[in-house]
Amino acid sequence: MPTDFSGKWILETNEKFEEYLKALSMKPFILMGLICLYMAVENPLSLSQTKLVVQDGDNFDFKTPSTFRNYELAFTVGVKFNEYTKGLDIRNVKSLVTWEGNKLVCTQKGEKANRGWKHWLEGDKLYLELQCEDVVCLQVFKRKE
Repeated sequence: MPTDFSGKWILETNEKFEEYLKALSMKPFILMGLICLYMAVENPLSLSQTKLVVQDGDNFDFKTPSTFRNYELAFTVGVKFNEYTKGLDIRNVKSLVTWEGNKLVCTQKGEKANRGWKHWLEGDKLYLELQCEDVVCLQVFKRKE
């Protein structure tokens, strides 16, 4: 039985997100500034990020609602799919999510090299490692419900 990622998760920490956005060549830079403000959990003026995960075996639905842009990603582990990253860098990538032990690992093929992400659980924390080229961003979420 795969690890159950289902739940509501609230962002606690966010390391190297701005560097990650730069590696993605985010444009326009105003959008990057807004996202950085939005994601900076140590800034009391920022909004918190919530991630909603619904899982049914190997079928996943990730939703990240926000004031600026909503992002939704639905996929089945082991099945390649086309992903339009409208909530981030507005690109089309070919994605494949696989299990590596208890981690969900996504490889994304497109304009940027070495791109993808990993999700895993440790206790009541959800970890998300985002990678593009040689930059790795680590986000940690705490279970809300």
